[in-house]
Amino acid sequence: MGFKQFLQRRSLKSKDDKRTPAAELTLRESFYPICLVTVLFFLWGFSYGLLDTLNKHFQNTLGISRARSSGLQAAYFGAYPLAALGHANWILRHYGYRATFIWGLFLYGVGSLIAWPCILARSFAGFCVAIFIIGNGLGSLETAANPYITVCGPPKYAEIRINVSHTFNGIGTVIAPVLGSYVFFVFDEETALRNVQWVYLAIAIFVFILAIAFWLSVIPEITDADMAFQANESHANADDQPFWKQYRLFHAAFSQFCYVGAQVAIAGYFINYVDDVLPWNPNDSMAYRSGIGSKYLAGAQAAFALGRPCGIFLMRYFRPRWIFLGFMSMCVVFVAPSITQRGFTGMSMLYVTLFFESICFPTIVALGMRGLGRHTKRGSGWIVGGVIGGAVVPPLTGVTGDLHGTPMSMVVPLCFFVAALTYPLALNFVPSYRDIADAFSDTTIGIEGGHAGVTDEENGVVGGIFGDEKAVEVEHLR
Repeated sequence: MGFKQFLQRRSLKSKDDKRTPAAELTLRESFYPICLVTVLFFLWGFSYGLLDTLNKHFQNTLGISRARSSGLQAAYFGAYPLAALGHANWILRHYGYRATFIWGLFLYGVGSLIAWPCILARSFAGFCVAIFIIGNGLGSLETAANPYITVCGPPKYAEIRINVSHTFNGIGTVIAPVLGSYVFFVFDEETALRNVQWVYLAIAIFVFILAIAFWLSVIPEITDADMAFQANESHANADDQPFWKQYRLFHAAFSQFCYVGAQVAIAGYFINYVDDVLPWNPNDSMAYRSGIGSKYLAGAQAAFALGRPCGIFLMRYFRPRWIFLGFMSMCVVFVAPSITQRGFTGMSMLYVTLFFESICFPTIVALGMRGLGRHTKRGSGWIVGGVIGGAVVPPLTGVTGDLHGTPMSMVVPLCFFVAALTYPLALNFVPSYRDIADAFSDTTIGIEGGHAGVTDEENGVVGGIFGDEKAVEVEHLR
């Protein structure tokens, strides 16, 4: 292969109006691209888990209030709609998934490098700016990765597929607090801040290398025409209506806003909650208590990570919408007692809540994009943009915690969980929601038959690195 052909195969521009075999990828054909994109899920799980630990770390080292420390979450999640509805969504619709992945990794790396001088200067505001840039990068990655995992492969297994990928997100959220407990809370303030610098430098190096790997890899670009084909073949097409009439999509985005806000608030103030409710020895230092709280947070995130395989197992035998309704309902049931209970009883209620939170985010993404067809890429931006709830609910929770204590502040995420519950209720009991979800669950696209009607006119590659001869060819329609 010549150098010119090598560059042509790595073009970041795709034609969105042509259907490709990517609409009917089998499990085998989708395995490599899904594995590559799943690495991204670990990245933002790690970043999110690190953020929850830094929330308490900066309260201790910089002497700021709980409400002010929520500025980290506000900067991080406030960037998501800017990416999901703005620059990242524009790149996704005009260039494609791979270009959006590379753009998101670039921003993530730049933000991580900017964090270095801000930490040196002990500037909380500057670090929030760095987190805002990182949030734009991660928002770009989520804008592309969540819909990509959902549509890359047989539609019948979309909910299972995205929950499997998000399992690695959960692993990242477990590792980050464990790292924080040993790196941030067992040293003096100056050493701990230097450790934060090295962590972000390592992140920057890794994501830049990963961006190069995405440029070298050739993965299938799933076009609007592909999604329209899937919606039509499954008889669940809702894309005959204008985008602004896709009320199911906007309901899913609202549910995502409420759910993510509640999830982030609970995780962000979990260490504060442990600090308030556990029976501590009066001689225990704040750093010691925060370090123990960080370990308990890692345990809670482990419960979150464990919930995903349990949910995936149940989805294999029951309709995903039923499992989604059950898990979201349990979030409401178990977070409520944490408001009044103290000690390990109250903390255990949050452990169980995190277990049931596990499948909610990815399942909202998968079910919310059902039947959107040609509106899929645009619609994914709205659902991912709902993540801005993580910038709204934690400050409300922080203010309530400053006034009435962290346990009482759990009433805020409880209210948002109740609002998020309206979407799974509609999915199960409103026919216009339920029928579209079930049509995709019953389709055999990507399971039976090959790539019907596809010719050899324009070639690409599925699942290849360096474009070798063993890669699976992708041809465009005439």
